[in-house]
Amino acid sequence: MQFFEAVRLALATIRVQKLKSFFTLLGVMIGVMFLIAVVSIVEGMGRYMKDDLMGKLIPINTFQLRRNPDVNLGDTDRATWKEYMRRPRIKEEDIGPVLAALPPSVNAAVYSGDNITVSTRYVNKPKQVEADNVTAPYFTIKKLGVTEGRVFTEQEDALGSPVTVIGQDVKEYFFPNVDPIGRELRVNHIPYTVIGVAEPQGSVFGVSLDKFILAPYNSPLKQLTNRHGVIDAILVQSPDEQTMLATEDAVRAVMRTRHKLKPEQKDDFALETAEQDLEFWNKIQGYLVVAGIALPAIGLVVGAIVIMNIMLVAVAERTAEIGVRKALGARRHDILAQFLVESATLSTVGAGFGVAAGAAIAGLIAAVSPLPTHVAPWSVIVAVLLGAGVGIVAGVYPASRASRLDPIAALRAE
Repeated sequence: MQFFEAVRLALATIRVQKLKSFFTLLGVMIGVMFLIAVVSIVEGMGRYMKDDLMGKLIPINTFQLRRNPDVNLGDTDRATWKEYMRRPRIKEEDIGPVLAALPPSVNAAVYSGDNITVSTRYVNKPKQVEADNVTAPYFTIKKLGVTEGRVFTEQEDALGSPVTVIGQDVKEYFFPNVDPIGRELRVNHIPYTVIGVAEPQGSVFGVSLDKFILAPYNSPLKQLTNRHGVIDAILVQSPDEQTMLATEDAVRAVMRTRHKLKPEQKDDFALETAEQDLEFWNKIQGYLVVAGIALPAIGLVVGAIVIMNIMLVAVAERTAEIGVRKALGARRHDILAQFLVESATLSTVGAGFGVAAGAAIAGLIAAVSPLPTHVAPWSVIVAVLLGAGVGIVAGVYPASRASRLDPIAALRAE
């Protein structure tokens, strides 16, 4: 029997025996449905972590020179935290030597920040926001544009002009129904002029990223965020990964020299990249993907058992048909192939319904919860192959039994 003819017969059986076929496919469908749904959540979280979270905190081909890592996704033990606290702070006098060691193609920005009380005459209640004083290249490195107004220039930074770019949340709270551009915002009682409103940055796990103000590094805000001449970080961006690695080595050499570290001593500062911060998440993601494939396997095993039972019943019901085919010249492998194709077709159809149901569940989860989802093409391929594989494995014994039937005894069957 031709392959497509066997597939056609299997589909015809599904159409004729709808209820029996539904229960036959149910186990495979449920297993595949959960596989697609779980993997979609894990893949969505992975994209969210890489593109939204880390992409906003540390852009591509960028690293931060800091006292200790800013993002800690893994378990940091008490001894490590104590070691972080003993480290010397990154100081303002480190800026010059570090910038001098950078290649011409590399861009760098300095920033420090703190939670500062902000007020305006348009709202009675002051509020704390994240206030950062940054150098002008910060906007380019972060790809941070504005929806209104403009960003400040290098000249305004050099002069320490009291101007600021505010986030969307700051605009909505402090300037309700008022155009903020050109208006006064008091930062710890220091008057600043709003010159721009930053593009929306969204949120991370429900925490808004739009509750901030940015001011020139040398502006009066520096007295609040940069006490005792210390800074939070130097942000360094390279045009490509190879240049970034070479730049990291150059900055490391400068800082080790300035901190008088011996060759056998570890760095007492952090050169933080998005890839390093995502290492822990990538490990967790790998475990979750394995679990997302392994756990639905229980449903697939149940589906395989059901399919095997149904195929055994089909062999018993079609004994006479098998006898006729053998009498007309069908060989053993023809009968074996027929029932294997029918079993695999049943299972693959179940996998197809499972993929559709899993994708629908993933879409529903994304719509009604903060969990991001993404249906990965590889998971669809794996699901269909698993479905077909389950059908083949489940159909081996019934098909083998059918192929071994004696044609004379089969023709006598009622």
